[in-house]
Amino acid sequence: MILVGNQRGGAKDLALHLLKQENEHVEVHEVRGFASDNLMAALNEAYAISRATRCKQFLFSLSLNPPKHENVSTETFKQAIDRAEEKLGLNDQPRAIVFHEKKGRRHCHAVWSRIKLDEMKAVQLSFSKRRLIDLSRELFLEHGWTMPAGLRQAHARDPLNFTLAEWQQAKRIGKDPKQIKAVLQECWSLGKTQNAFAHALKEQGYLLARGDRRGFVAVDHRGEVFAVSKWVGIKTKEVRTRLTDEKNLPSVDEARIRIATDMTARLDTLSQEQMTVFATRRAELEEKRQALASQNQAERQKLIAIQQSYWQEKHQEWQNNFNKGMRGLFDRLTGRRKQIEERNELDAWQVQVRQQQERDALIFQQLETRRTLQARIERLESLKSYRLDELEHDRSQYQAMRDQRLEQLETQRQERNRDRPLPRQRGPEWTR
Repeated sequence: MILVGNQRGGAKDLALHLLKQENEHVEVHEVRGFASDNLMAALNEAYAISRATRCKQFLFSLSLNPPKHENVSTETFKQAIDRAEEKLGLNDQPRAIVFHEKKGRRHCHAVWSRIKLDEMKAVQLSFSKRRLIDLSRELFLEHGWTMPAGLRQAHARDPLNFTLAEWQQAKRIGKDPKQIKAVLQECWSLGKTQNAFAHALKEQGYLLARGDRRGFVAVDHRGEVFAVSKWVGIKTKEVRTRLTDEKNLPSVDEARIRIATDMTARLDTLSQEQMTVFATRRAELEEKRQALASQNQAERQKLIAIQQSYWQEKHQEWQNNFNKGMRGLFDRLTGRRKQIEERNELDAWQVQVRQQQERDALIFQQLETRRTLQARIERLESLKSYRLDELEHDRSQYQAMRDQRLEQLETQRQERNRDRPLPRQRGPEWTR
């Protein structure tokens, strides 16, 4: 989790900030070492005590922010606070812990009084920022959280002094040499033993191996080789002081074979996972397509029923336009019935045109919705093809790299056997 701390005064303002109701939930989890359990009273007490000293920034405030999508227990927060307290030298100082929840995220604040009552002096907080960064990095590594890039590389030396050869090597594999150098330097600083260094490299996608002429090397996931001393920026003697067990490390070719084998298996797993994901998503879209088809059919049937009912009403109206009996006979003789028939036919034609337009409008509206869904289906199929083709291409490359390295090792083995002198054989018995 990200730890940000600072010395400060302003007890009342800090208490109001910690109790601010703009948060969805506010929990005062602990008030320790103060005369009152009330947060405002506790921080005001720290202010009152500080008045007997020259200390203006009598509080130390620490915020603890875990990764966005991680659920971190209260106990984990408290353990991190205890470790921060130990690193900063605030052991047994009065403190308060407050939890905030907002927009689905939970974070924590801890506040200590810096004033030691027995000495009436403030605790000296030297290099607090560096110590909190180190602790933050440790917490990310221990809990397996993805470490932010800034935190991961903040302590590394400025890696701008790469050579032309390092730059060309980095260009071949499409990486920034500054980034490569920073990662290897970070792994070296974290790994105080050979096993720790190898584990740190593995976390970053590198495998520690035994080089042919370059001593210890790191092999990345593409099989590219990086000399440890060269890229970390230290002498070979320093490397050999920490890395002593060379025999148990794989050679470069063996490391490449292992990487290719592991990557091939991993890519196979990813392909299966992707197929499952796409199949699930495709099934969801198919279910939506069927539901949409049923909904569209129901809407059309409803419109047709409404139009048929309206047509029947109009048909009855048209029939009522004709007079009956003597008036009907008179209309036939005078030609008025013919005029009524023509008006009825024109009205019927207009109703038919209007109803067809209504049906067309509904169909067009439904087609627009259906096209949107179809576009999603086609994008999904296109993405599926691209992802699986890309994984298959990478898998084939690793397969070829493994086969090539195995063939080279077999060739080297045969050459060693051929160059080995044959054992002397005893002559036949009759020559003795």
